[in-house]
Amino acid sequence: MPEPTLLFAPAGEFAISLIAGLFGLLFGSFLNVVIHRLPKMMQRESDNYCAVEAGKEEPHTTRYNLMVPRSACPHCQHQITALENIPVLSYLVLRGKCSSCKAPISARYPAIEALTGVLSALVVWHFGSGWAGLSGLLFLYLLIAMTFIDFDTQLLPDDLTYPLIWAGLLMNVNGTFATLHDAVIGAAAGYLALWSVNWAYKLVRHRDGMGYGDFKLLAALGAWMGWATLPAIVLMSSLVGSVVGIALMAINRRGFDLQIPFGPYLAAAGLIVFLYQEPIMAFTRSFYPYL
Repeated sequence: MPEPTLLFAPAGEFAISLIAGLFGLLFGSFLNVVIHRLPKMMQRESDNYCAVEAGKEEPHTTRYNLMVPRSACPHCQHQITALENIPVLSYLVLRGKCSSCKAPISARYPAIEALTGVLSALVVWHFGSGWAGLSGLLFLYLLIAMTFIDFDTQLLPDDLTYPLIWAGLLMNVNGTFATLHDAVIGAAAGYLALWSVNWAYKLVRHRDGMGYGDFKLLAALGAWMGWATLPAIVLMSSLVGSVVGIALMAINRRGFDLQIPFGPYLAAAGLIVFLYQEPIMAFTRSFYPYL
């Protein structure tokens, strides 16, 4: 675990952490856009590709990306103004309703903004305001985006997992969070660990037990923190995922046919180990001294 890089006095670092929290609120608003639009962009691209292959016209010809068109109410198409887009505060002022048609606005939007703000402050407070802290914010934001996309669609887009893998390897060229040796092995071991579990499940059940995006996400976590952290990440995510999964199967009465995204649990466990690697690894080594 890297020592916090302090560019300011401790009091200044507290102020920098608060600034990081405010920036996180703003970036959380952008993450809401990514979470909502990226799966739609992928679907539109897939639809256009299939249409071209079938010799038909592309069904989606209007521009649709993370910037265009402007955000609007899904009920009345009222375009969101700058004052209506202030993180958390606008939601409270509007009392959770569209200013035009009074349709309810999902509370998840301000929740993601607040979560991103709090965790941004925590990351910078923990790692400092240097290179480790800034790269930690990138790690955090990609995990948040993937968590909620997976919740909604049970997809972990390559547009997010691959950059996370490469960023982890690049961050560790100089050993920021792990040695490059451990990072490379961590990326390979992370992918192969879940791939092997899925392969064994497929032999028994004749279908995939998890998505390939989960393999890539664990590979990314290994690339950022090294191979020795993988057992703790897998154990934590599996325990929580199992408890939640059993509860949902009981509630929905669908048994093993219920599909549950595993990415959010991997992301949460990865973030916890990322922030508290030393005590977690000390505890893990009490059982596995070779880690």
